[in-house]
Amino acid sequence: MKPLIEVTNLSKTYGKKSTAFRALKDINLAIHEGETVAIVGKSGSGKSTLMHLLALLDQPTTGTIKINDINSHKLKQRQLNRLRNREFGFVFQQFFMNANDTVLNNVLLPLKISGTRRRTRKKLALEALKTVGLDDKANNKANDLSGGQKQRVCIARAIVNNPKIIFADEPTGNLDSVTGDKVIKLLFDLNKQKNVTLIIVTHDLELANKCRRQIHLKDGKITKDTGVKPQKGAKK
Repeated sequence: MKPLIEVTNLSKTYGKKSTAFRALKDINLAIHEGETVAIVGKSGSGKSTLMHLLALLDQPTTGTIKINDINSHKLKQRQLNRLRNREFGFVFQQFFMNANDTVLNNVLLPLKISGTRRRTRKKLALEALKTVGLDDKANNKANDLSGGQKQRVCIARAIVNNPKIIFADEPTGNLDSVTGDKVIKLLFDLNKQKNVTLIIVTHDLELANKCRRQIHLKDGKITKDTGVKPQKGAKK
């Protein structure tokens, strides 16, 4: 079974010559459909950089990223945008919502970008809001919602295109523990019910432990990957 995401010799360097900083160093990994993966590390470890590369939001300095066996490096910008829009959903610590627009319009934005018919996108957006328990807030202004409600709207927006992968970058970072637990339950329910692959960037070990797989980063390198079995004869 081919991986959903396959990364080979991935590196990312910012700056040039004397100011060059290698944020990631020769990363190799494969992620399969339906996995729940936590990318863990302290601030500056490279975890957010890795997520941005996996989500095709940035280009690596060296190495390859394959999505469903498609080499992203060979895609034109329009093809990359279409792939992200069709296959990925995003949940960030910052909500990135149009605060003065309605909840419904915020959720249906990915469908609008993909060219979905107006009648269809309203129906799909309402279904997504129902999934996160906010269909009764569809006509409210996003600015009128609590932090937890805004994050649930972001999840609705992330799933409205029925993505194969959800990337979540510190999804509970701005939430209290009770609200954060509800948001995490929503994400893991999507994994169980729809086999959505979850890739979560976090420094929260309690959240990381909820994932079936953990990838630990330090100084731009993978120090531990619980999804990779040690080779025979290797020291534990």
